[in-house]
Parts: sequence; C-alpha cells; structure tokens
Amino acid sequence: MLRKEALSSRERIRLALEHKETDRIPIAMVCSGINGPAYRELESYLQKERSISVHDYINPLMDIKGVGPDYIGPKIESGFDMWGVHRKPVSYGSDSYSEIDFYPLQSAETVSDLDKHRFPCTEWFDYSVIPERIASAQSNGEYCLMTSGGNIFESSWYMRGFQQMFIDLSLNPELAHGIMERVTNFFVEHSKKILSASKGSIDLAFTADDIGDQRGLLVSLKMWEEFMKPYHVKLNEAIHEYGAKVIYHSDGSVMDAVDGLIDMGIDVLQALQFSAAKMDPVELKKQYGNRLCFQGGVSVQTTLPFGSQEDVQQEVEKLITVLGKNGGYILGPSHAIQAGTPPENIVMLFDTARDFYPFH
Repeated sequence: MLRKEALSSRERIRLALEHKETDRIPIAMVCSGINGPAYRELESYLQKERSISVHDYINPLMDIKGVGPDYIGPKIESGFDMWGVHRKPVSYGSDSYSEIDFYPLQSAETVSDLDKHRFPCTEWFDYSVIPERIASAQSNGEYCLMTSGGNIFESSWYMRGFQQMFIDLSLNPELAHGIMERVTNFFVEHSKKILSASKGSIDLAFTADDIGDQRGLLVSLKMWEEFMKPYHVKLNEAIHEYGAKVIYHSDGSVMDAVDGLIDMGIDVLQALQFSAAKMDPVELKKQYGNRLCFQGGVSVQTTLPFGSQEDVQQEVEKLITVLGKNGGYILGPSHAIQAGTPPENIVMLFDTARDFYPFH
C-alpha cells in the first residue's frame, strides 16, 4: 500500500492495527519513558546540539496518548497505592526505584481473610472527566488514545508477595483464585466505565502481566491456562465490547505463550524483549504477524545503553523492515530507557524511526 500523504496519529495507528502500511512507522512509548538521569542528560544534549527540549523533540513523534479518570477515593497515605501496597525508594546510584516493602495480603490464609482487606472500587473514580480529558489530548491534533485496563496477576502478587503467590498457585489455589477474581472484577468494571464515557474515542486499552523472564515462562503453560488466562479473557471481552483493542505487556521470553495470548484475546503484544531466549522478530512476524500486532522492541537492555549509534540505527531499521512489513507494528523502546544510556543513542532511535520507512 503506497501512502505518501501525512496522516494523523490516530489514522496512522489504526492503519497499522489493520495490517496496512502507513506514511511512516507509528511510534509510541508504551509502558516506557526515560528515567530521570537519562532524561537530564538528553535534555542537555538536545539543548546544546539542536537548541530544543526533550519534550519538543519527542512529543511530535508520539502517536499514542493516555487518558483516564480522576481518583476521588479515600486518601492514600504517602508510599501506599490504592491496593494497600507500600513501596520505598531504593537507590541505584544516580536515582532510585520504588520497591515493595509491605504486602497487605501476606498473612491471608483463606478466601474469607480477603473480606478484611479494602479492595478498590469504581466509586473511587470520577469518570465524568473522560470527555474533557479526550478533548485536551486532541487539542493539537488527532491522536490514538489509550487507557489502562489492568495487570491482574501482578496486582495480585503485589498484595500477596511474589514468592508467596507462586506458592499459592500450587498449595493454596483457592486463595490465589480469590485474589485474582477480585482484582479482575475491579478492572472489568473500571474499563467498562472508562470506555463507556469515551464514546468510542479510545482505541486502545493497556493490559499487562509479566509472565516471562530471560529464559522462558515463569510458570508452565498448564498453570498459566488455569490461573491467569481466564481472568484476562474476561477483561479482554469487556474491552472489546466497546470497540477498543487490547495492547498487552509482558517482559521476557514469551514465545511459548503467544498462541495462548492470541486465544486470550489480545490484539497487540507489547514490550518485545528480543534479548530474551527464543524471542526473535523474524519468527514472531512469520508465525503470528497475520493474527497479531506488535509494539516496542528496541532494546533498553543491550543496544540502547551499550551499543554504538550505528548499532541503534541498524536495530531500528531491522525492526521496521521485519515487523513493519504490511503494517502491524508500532515502534518504541522495549521498556523504560535506563540511566547511563547515551543521549546520542536515544536521538538515533527516534531520528531513525522518524526517517526510515522502506515501504514507500
């Protein structure tokens, strides 16, 4: 498909998700961003080299914007989230990450114990602001809008504890199901209210659950089918009712689960950590490209922090050539761009994404 005219961001994303080629590769930073120290170095570099801010350089390239409701629920104390999970800053030198240090369901033993915990509900949100948020997001052009649909297993283990949740899958499955059912019910109703208020203006709903590490899946496919898939099926069906597509995030090696993820109802596989075992863009496109779209892929683990500018350019061009053929690909970093990443590499990523499109 030959397209030379400039498209709006929404048109560009919609065509890509219909497996059609566009005027340039769509670009987005989904489940991503630039960590503080790297952002500050990039700001200095861009001001010196191009007399432009990071915001003014990157924002015009982004095709997806996020929208959501206002939180109006009970006051949340510093360090806590709405699930009752507490995090504290843990330094990595030039900045810090927030790491969980309190799991509110860590002492639960039975499903009845869950009744003692205050789970979030949709009454804690004001969905009436969605039309205003949409208008603001579209004030200087038509963008693809995305909302957050939920991370079911992760939200569950954040409350229970990572190790304990995996123990529960084997030894206390009723409790594991009880937690995830409550989490799912919230995300289903939350997503419905957001999408209903959007009146068709939101095209994507972001969902997530990391199910892979560097080597392979965190659980067997059988266990994934029993404990995780059914809840995402329920959530994805609710999202699809409103005409939105599901963009699903997982880090790690997930090649063995892609058939199941498609059957689960996802439309876009996000992150694409190609440095993990068995993760290969050529095989991914060959096996699943007619049934699935992709987002991410530029490695924040290897190429961006440790490669040369030429390495970055070659990786971006390869991903566009392989995954972008016949549409179906939205380019971006595989996760947050980390501290220590050379600003020249970040600029090469976005310059190449903006300028390289071999399908004209």
